[in-house]
Amino acid sequence: MPRLPRPSVRGTRPRLLRRLLHLLRTRKGQRRAVQALMVLCVLALLPATWLYVATGDRLRTTADTPRTEVAIVFGAGLWKGEPSPYLAHRLDAAAKLYRAGRIEVVLVTGDNSRKDYDEPDAMRSYLTAHGVPERRIVSDYAGFDTWDSCVRARKIFGVHEAVLISQGFHIRRALALCQAAGVRSYGIGVAAKHDATWYYGGTREIFAAGKAALDALFEPDPRFLGPKEHGVTRALAAAR
Repeated sequence: MPRLPRPSVRGTRPRLLRRLLHLLRTRKGQRRAVQALMVLCVLALLPATWLYVATGDRLRTTADTPRTEVAIVFGAGLWKGEPSPYLAHRLDAAAKLYRAGRIEVVLVTGDNSRKDYDEPDAMRSYLTAHGVPERRIVSDYAGFDTWDSCVRARKIFGVHEAVLISQGFHIRRALALCQAAGVRSYGIGVAAKHDATWYYGGTREIFAAGKAALDALFEPDPRFLGPKEHGVTRALAAAR
């Protein structure tokens, strides 16, 4: 039986792919590819640029933060049920602000989606151990991400103004999203060791900036909204 001729690999390629490969072999095609890559890079960096522009000069330190009634501390993970080092640094800053009389109430917001994982309660325990009275701490158990925390702070807890506390690589996103959610705010970016977690967090923020821009633009509802809570109002009333 005569052997059939082997089909040409080139002949089986989709026509569009063949044209693209041919174009890339030309100087004009290579120039267009570089231009397209530059456009993609610019578009990818636009959200991060927006974060820097939107947050302006609202970054502060624990020493020069304006006196504000409420501080919001964002969750940053637990290690064996205790705040991770990154979260502990955030809580240390909140305790320092309270002892200095710059804040009256701390709203701790984090993940409690599982029975065996409770960021807000771990944060509360840490703060009370560092001199913040329990009656001055309010817990948000549905702060599943930064946008949810900001929206819930405004709509559920009635916070209109706050000082936000997080690491430097995250604080601008928190500021921009809380501003979009209706919370006037200053931000404290606490220092952190430049370890693998820090580099991971910084890289992650490049991609998270895109989601942040979409959240600010479309203002989606949080994963869980629920009824209004009066913990912040009561804590502030007790402080007076």
